[in-house]
Formats: sequence, structure tokens, C-alpha cells
Amino acid sequence: MTLSSVTGSPPVIVWFRNDLRLEDNPALYHAAESPLLPLFIWDENDPRPPGGASRWWLNKSLGRLQESLKQRGLNLVLKKGRPLEIIQELARQTHATGLYWNHCYDPYSRQRDTLIQDSLSGTLTCHRFNGSFLCDPQTLLNQTGKPYQVFTPFWKALQQTVQRPQILPAPQYFQDGCPSSVESDTLESWGLHPKQPDWSGEFETVWQPGEAGAYARLETFLMTAVKNYKAERNIPGLEGTSRLSPHLHWGEISPQTVWARTLETVWSRNQGLDPDAWHFLSELAWREFSSYLLYHFPQLLHRPLREAFLAFPWREDPEGLGLWQKGLTGYPIVDAGMRQLWRTGWMHNRVRMIVASFLVKDLMVSWTEGEKWFWDTLVDGDHANNAASWQWVAGCGADAAPYFRIFNPVLQGEKFDPQGHYVRTWVPELALLPDSLIHCPWQASPSILQKIGITFGTTYPYPLVDHGVARKRALEALQSTSKPHPLGQNSPLF
Repeated sequence: MTLSSVTGSPPVIVWFRNDLRLEDNPALYHAAESPLLPLFIWDENDPRPPGGASRWWLNKSLGRLQESLKQRGLNLVLKKGRPLEIIQELARQTHATGLYWNHCYDPYSRQRDTLIQDSLSGTLTCHRFNGSFLCDPQTLLNQTGKPYQVFTPFWKALQQTVQRPQILPAPQYFQDGCPSSVESDTLESWGLHPKQPDWSGEFETVWQPGEAGAYARLETFLMTAVKNYKAERNIPGLEGTSRLSPHLHWGEISPQTVWARTLETVWSRNQGLDPDAWHFLSELAWREFSSYLLYHFPQLLHRPLREAFLAFPWREDPEGLGLWQKGLTGYPIVDAGMRQLWRTGWMHNRVRMIVASFLVKDLMVSWTEGEKWFWDTLVDGDHANNAASWQWVAGCGADAAPYFRIFNPVLQGEKFDPQGHYVRTWVPELALLPDSLIHCPWQASPSILQKIGITFGTTYPYPLVDHGVARKRALEALQSTSKPHPLGQNSPLF
């Protein structure tokens, strides 16, 4: 029995990627008038598949998407292999007439998608949409027709372009276009959930992957933390940020929806958009700016945008890198951040900048090593955000902080975690130290250390480096390279 005898017309394929949602999904919305075959492919050609923490999230998010589609009469087809071959075979099996997808803008995906579209010409009609960004990166250029490389003018231009985006509703009814003869992998067979050991135990208590979880996270934020966002977003001991980054990365909610809901909620509450809400939207724009940079400068992933840094004398320090990864540097704010990352798959943005500065400047280990570790351990691991933000801290990217800005981990801790709430949460062996010593425990007297049970080198490490000495070494190394341009006025959304 042919497909057409069952449904009356052949299906179209909707290829889900980093857009695991039903609402405001342009590819899904425009395909929904036809019988649908929803598809997700684990691309075995991808030179850099998702890291361990991202795979945990993907496993959960695909499960939620399966449930949402099932409620509307559709089965999500899961396939592992080469995308072009999989799509060609499904089209042959089902006599599909079209392929719908939303753009991915990283270099590999762009090259792959162009190849697929060219190869399917005359077989399937390909329909491509922007479903992941506020603005198509091809369309936003400066007055000379070139891409922006500084955030502030980019942000100003973006505000003029976006304004109030239209949100596409989730289709309420679908025609099933997937015959029973089409086989699907199971999520379990992909082995995305970590095993031996399963280090993700605490993830479940922190995150709710999926479209419903994304909307719940946004609404909670708009009702609470956005009111004091500008001040409290830098305090890691508070719930002062949106924590939407993994939901945005996997496309469980669109940036257009975040923008529109922020305008709708905060504007109606205040009869105008207050500075805190605008600051939040500017952080959403930092995500946009990172992807925009990657689109126009694909070398961002592996090469410094500032050519002078090709000659920078980075150090090989596998021992120091390993202690940094484990949160055993002897600097409490750094160790707290690295332990939060390992246990929850996420780290507060201010602390991301502190730990990154420590690696590339105090230890003088290349930013590429930090980028690799974040890629594997972050649930929001994103090609563009990760590389652009590491280059920002290292001073070698666009609109970067200059290399000579070197965060002092003690002063940063005292400024942004003055009572030590964050450090005490993630470095409990220091919990009994007084506030005045929580960020510099080596200054505690022997009697205090004995009283609270701290033995340096045993219960907590000595500082890995002397920050003053390390700072001098880093500045001397800078003299061997050309100086990057002056300080950018903003900091990135890591």
C-alpha cells in the first residue's frame, strides 16, 4: 500500500536541529499545511558533536519534543548517520515533495546545508528559514556595507531592526505523513545520557529541558529577577539571571519570543521599558552578536581574530589546566565556579569571566583549552558564544577586553560575593571562614585554620600561582605581541 493511498498526498519533511519547539518555529509553521514527517538526525559527519553536558540536555529535550508531537498525532523520526543520505532515503520511501528547516549559522552546518540543497535540486523543494536569531546576519551591515565588529553599534542597529517581532503560533493540528514502514532509532540507542559514571545526577534538580521548561523559566524571570537585573546579574550568589541560555541554544524557545514577552510583560507593568529590561535584552543581543561574528568570521572557532595573537607565547601547563578543571586552584571564587560547572552543567556569567581570565592570564594557558572544556561541560555549549566569549577575555577577539585587563580573583570575589554565599555553596570546606577571609583563606592565622579544620595542601590547596607574579608575567608576554585595540565598553554573554 503506497503512502498516497493512505493520506491522499505525499508528505514534506521537517528537519529539526537547534529548534526543538512547536511555537514560533518557521519551518514547522510553513510546512504544517501538508502531511508532515518530522525528523531529527544525529549527524555522524559533524566534526564537533555536542559535548557531554549538551548531550544530556539533548536527550531530555528530544524526549519532550517527541511527547509534544505525539500529542498532536505525529511521531518524531530519529536517524543517526549522514544527513544527505538519510534525507534521500526517506524521500525515496515516502515520495516526499519538500524539505523544511531553519538555518544553522556555524561554518560546518552552512556548508552541509548548501551541499544538501544543491544535491536535492530537482528531487525535493527546500525551504529554509531564520528561526534561531533576531536578525539574519547577512542583512545587518554597517554604513560601509561591512559587518560590525564592535558590539555597541551592532546593538543600536539591532534595536532599529527588531522592534516588536511577530510570534508564529504552534500548529494545533498536523496531518501524519510518516508511514509505518519508516523506521526510527530510539533515544536510548544513541546513548546520550552519561554512563560509567553518570555524573549528571544534580542536573535533574536544576534544569527542566524542553519547550515547557523554557517558557516556565522565562515567565519566572520576568516576574522576579528582571526587576533588578542590571545590578543583581553580577552577583553569583543570587538568582539574578534568566538561565535561558541552554533553552535558547537548543531552540526550545526563540529569541523573538523572549524579546516579545519581555516587551509585553515589562512594558505593561511599567508603562515603558525600564533600564533593567533593556539591559537584559542587550544580553540577548550579545548572543546574537556572537553568532553574527561567527557567520562573518568563521575562523573565530579556532583562530584569534586579532592576528597579532598568533605569536602570543601561551604556556603548556597540563597540571595547572587539570587543577583549574577540577576547581582546585586555591582561589575560592575560581574553584567555586569550576565546581558549579561540573555539578550543574552551568556557571554564572560573571564567574565565567573570572575563571577564564585566571586560565589565560594567571596561568597563560591558551583560550582554546578553556573553550574545549566549556564545550564539553556546559549544557549551553554553543559554538559562537563559547568561542567569542573566550576570545573576548583573552583579548584576541572582536570588541575584546584588552589583554592587559587581568581580573584579580580575590578582588572580584570580594566585590561580587562579599558575604561569600557563592563560595560557601560550592566550596563547603571553606564555609566556616569569616567573610573577610573567604576569598583569601591563606591569610587566615594558624589558630583560625586549626579551629575550623583547614589544612592547606590537604583539605584545601595552596594558591596555584601568586596573582601578582602571574600578572607581571602575563604583561611581559604581551610585550612580545602587538597590542590589541582599546577596551570595548561591554562584556559578553558567555
